Amino acid sequence: MLEITILASGSNGNAALVRTETASFLVDAGLSTKELTLRLSSCGVEPRDLCAILVTHEHGDHTKGLAQWSKKHATPIYCNRQTAAVLRYKVLDFNGWKIFESGAEFDLEGATVRSFLIPHDAVEPVGFVIRERTHSFGFLTDLGHATTLVTESLRGVDGLLIEANYDEQLLEKDTKRPWSIKQRIQSRHGHLSNTAAAETVSGIRHDGLGHLLLGHLSRDCNSEALALGAMNRMLGSSSINLFCALQEGVSHPIRLS
Repeated sequence: MLEITILASGSNGNAALVRTETASFLVDAGLSTKELTLRLSSCGVEPRDLCAILVTHEHGDHTKGLAQWSKKHATPIYCNRQTAAVLRYKVLDFNGWKIFESGAEFDLEGATVRSFLIPHDAVEPVGFVIRERTHSFGFLTDLGHATTLVTESLRGVDGLLIEANYDEQLLEKDTKRPWSIKQRIQSRHGHLSNTAAAETVSGIRHDGLGHLLLGHLSRDCNSEALALGAMNRMLGSSSINLFCALQEGVSHPIRLS
């Protein structure tokens, strides 16, 4: 059994709960310790139940809760060496670091975790594929474009969380963001648009892909309707379970069994 629940997804905080028959752990901790605890509790999980926190990259919307969490709880933090080097300035007096090499595969209490490099403006950002027995789920957030390594790493997954950050026209018309920020968002080390997310999924789609979650939607430059519309146009007639993971609340769980 492999169960995925998105606790939050967006520019103000990202975190996901992964549960297997033998383990519970987080992918990212971009919410306050209080909010993380509340959202975990709504899933029937207590902080002491977690065996790990996996970190994709050091940006605050993925690591906001780590410093305070590590003061209260001894949950091991798994990340690559460069990400740890940045986070150690914030997560002080903590001895629970578990360092992996980007691209490596490791066991986490019966689940297999494989990391892969992604293009984003962080020190060494990664995505993850979590596998338990015959089922697998991919985490792909915060990337400017999908490289061959990205698509090959995700080939064959049963479920996927992929960012669909912005609608191109809304971003172009947005008056809140200066041009330099828009350029950063649209760069090859920025974020995926709805169109780019759909194109990425088209490259890895296969008959066994049953669940597709769109995440990291911009509040100002995107909407559920636009993100889902772009993906549905690519998918056509499909039985894939497709929905958006949002900032405001916990998603319904995806269970692969």
